[in-house]
Amino acid sequence: MLAALGFTTIVLFLLLTMTKRVSVLIALVLIPVLTALAGGFGGELGKMILDGLGKVAPTGIMIAFAVLYFSLMIDAGLFDPLIRGILRVAKGDPLRIAVGTAVLTMCVALDGDGASTFLITVSALLPVYRRLGMSPLVLSGVVCLGAGVMNLIPWGGPTARAMAALKLDSSQVFTPVLPAMAAGIVWVLVASYLIGLRERRRLGTLPPADVPEEHLVGEGPGTQRAPVHPALTVFNLVLTLALLAGLVLQVMPLPVLFVVGFAIALLVNHPTWERQQELLERHGKSVVLVTTMIFAAGVFTGILTGTKMISQMASAFVGVIPDSLGGHLPVLVAITGMPLSLVFTPDAYYFGVLPVLAETVSGFGGSPAEVARAAILGQMTTGFPLSPLTASTFILVGMSGVQLGEHQRFIFKWAFASTLVMTAVALLTGAFSL
Repeated sequence: MLAALGFTTIVLFLLLTMTKRVSVLIALVLIPVLTALAGGFGGELGKMILDGLGKVAPTGIMIAFAVLYFSLMIDAGLFDPLIRGILRVAKGDPLRIAVGTAVLTMCVALDGDGASTFLITVSALLPVYRRLGMSPLVLSGVVCLGAGVMNLIPWGGPTARAMAALKLDSSQVFTPVLPAMAAGIVWVLVASYLIGLRERRRLGTLPPADVPEEHLVGEGPGTQRAPVHPALTVFNLVLTLALLAGLVLQVMPLPVLFVVGFAIALLVNHPTWERQQELLERHGKSVVLVTTMIFAAGVFTGILTGTKMISQMASAFVGVIPDSLGGHLPVLVAITGMPLSLVFTPDAYYFGVLPVLAETVSGFGGSPAEVARAAILGQMTTGFPLSPLTASTFILVGMSGVQLGEHQRFIFKWAFASTLVMTAVALLTGAFSL
């Protein structure tokens, strides 16, 4: 019954949000509450929700202050040279912008953290998209593809979890899928080219000189920005580079870095109380929109985990695999991994489902390492920037200004194609067998 309730919760959520019957926030909170009540968990509901909120609290804090930090830096014009450079190279061409978005995303994603990747790339590129009139869905979609493929690196979430769950090392899990990852990178560039080509046909090519300069920061016509002293620009650049270095080196927890970094930046850039309040009021809406989604996702995952719906769903999934498919389990895992990212949290899949799958394939004479390689090609690799069960998804859609359902409909087929391309290359190169 718990498995049925869990699958019902997921299906109702996807159905109601993708058809825009209710907002994502309402669906994240009320649907699991109702299914938990239907399952007789009313007395434990409060504790499960608090546990879920507690787990996402550090992420919510980080996002709140990161959004404020990068909003401040955009206002201060820190990213203007980068934006001008991108526009100069792209020459107002949406196709080049889309490909450039993929390249920038994959470079930034080398740190292995989806949240910081989305914060940095969307903050830098959203003004460019607004300036050219490009759809923000193209931005969220291409960033999704680039970050997804780069999430294969050993210090990224999927590979690290797979190695920990099955007690394997990177030479057993990551090294054999390097050719598949390379193919995934090529596919992301091809996909961004095709998406950009479609956007070019919709908009045409717009020379940068034809766009008023006041649109540079995406504030709309008539926006005037006070000139920034060069010394302040240098300070902002040094502070941002130091913050990014701290993120990569993990000198402090991410929420702490952004809290301290924003406080310093706010004091230096807006030394008076009135100007500080003005900035907080101007960007408070963006913070509320993103963080409320993060905490609503905490309610969702807290209930599904606390009621054991997730674990029962994992058992039910493994139980329906026929013996005749046992020998083909790695391929099945790779192909189904991406859609299953919409159903399972990363921890639930890698620490709950994957060990059972590995044990199953061992019974058919296969290697658990093959299952691990197959899992990282789909589950939470191309799927994590689409999943409502991953907090960083709401950073991407929230900062891009798109609805989760629209984002999923727009990029799902491209993301799933990434998994198929990498799976095909993995089969050809012997990362796992058919």
